[in-house]
Amino acid sequence: MNVVIGSLPALLKGTLLTIEFAVASMVLGLVVGAVFALMAISARPVPCAIARGYVSIMRGTPLLVQIFVVYYGLPGIGIALGPTSAGILTLTANAGAYLSESMRGAILGIDKGQWQAAHSLGLSHLQTLRYIIGPQALRLAVPSLSNTLISLIKDTSLVSVITVTELLRSAQEAIASSYRPLPLYIAAAVIYWILSTALSWVQHRVEARLRLPTAR
Repeated sequence: MNVVIGSLPALLKGTLLTIEFAVASMVLGLVVGAVFALMAISARPVPCAIARGYVSIMRGTPLLVQIFVVYYGLPGIGIALGPTSAGILTLTANAGAYLSESMRGAILGIDKGQWQAAHSLGLSHLQTLRYIIGPQALRLAVPSLSNTLISLIKDTSLVSVITVTELLRSAQEAIASSYRPLPLYIAAAVIYWILSTALSWVQHRVEARLRLPTAR
C-alpha cells in the first residue's frame, strides 16, 4: 500500500495524460468517423471505395501494429512524428474507422421514405441529413459510439510502447524503482476501471436524454 501511495503523484500525472489522449482522440475520431461515414453512403463509387478500404485496413490490423507503423515506419519515408503526435494520430485513425461504421449503420437504419419526404418538401441532401436523418441516427448510434469511446480509454495504454508517459507507462516506471509490480499494476487497473465507469455513466445519461418518449 505504501508503494502505491508513494507513486500516486506519478500515477495521477499519467492518468491526466491518458485523459488528454483519450479526449483528443475521441473528438478527432468523431470528426474522422463522420467524414468516412458520409463517404461510405455516397452514391459515388470512388469515395465509397476509399471509405471501405480505410475501414477494412484499420479494423483488420492490430492497433499496436498501427502504432509501430506510424511511429517507427513513417520516418522511413521522411515523416517523423513525436510520441504524442504519433499516439493521437493512430488512436484517432483507429477509432475513426469503428465510429464511421457505427454512424453509417445508424444512417442506413433510417427509413428511406424519410429521405424522399424531405426531398419532396424541397430540402437538399445535406439539409435532409442535418435536420431529419442526423438527429434520428444519433439516437441509434449513441450506444455503439459510446462503447467505442470507452474502449479508447483502455487502448491509450498501448501508446506506452512508444515512450508516452501515460498511466501504464507511469506505473511501469514506478515498478522499475520499487520492484513491486502487483500493487502498482492493480492501482493502474483500478484507475482505468474508474475512468471507464465514469464514461459508462455519461453514456447512460446521454442515452436517457436522447431516448424517445414512450406513449402512455
